[in-house]
Amino acid sequence: MYKKILVALDGSKLAECALPHAEELAKGCDTTEVILVSVTERVQGYRAVKGSTEPFIRSGGGWGSSIQPPLQRLVPEAFGKKEKQAERYLGRIAEKLESKGVKVHTEVLFWPPAEAIASYAEQNGADIIVMSSHGRSGPSRWAYGSVADKVLRASCVPVLMVRAPGCVPGI
Repeated sequence: MYKKILVALDGSKLAECALPHAEELAKGCDTTEVILVSVTERVQGYRAVKGSTEPFIRSGGGWGSSIQPPLQRLVPEAFGKKEKQAERYLGRIAEKLESKGVKVHTEVLFWPPAEAIASYAEQNGADIIVMSSHGRSGPSRWAYGSVADKVLRASCVPVLMVRAPGCVPGI
């Protein structure tokens, strides 16, 4: 029934509570692939480019200020430090699952997390999303938001929500 299982992880031990459930589903449903995803932010930085022929005009003096010799310009560039960390993290989890006979694929997605998870699952034919809820309620849920809740609402794919250990349900 569940040939492709997507497991959303954020690097926390609480998120990893979903892994045993995904593993049991994979074994019981003759799953062909478990996709581990982690969502990270794309870090944007700047790098210097030499040889700019555009003069730099000092901002303090207005248009009448002296023109300086050409300087280095800064151009935007994406750096992959967080992406690399997420890839290494998913790789470690994938090795553990593969050693148990589960076929695993990893993917790093970019912000916003809920939308990235839901759209990836739909576009890549996932049959179910397995993820953990941190179990926040009240003001902390309002302040931090709930990615799990947003995925549940945004996804057309069924979602198996695993509650965090020690979570006390709000009644």
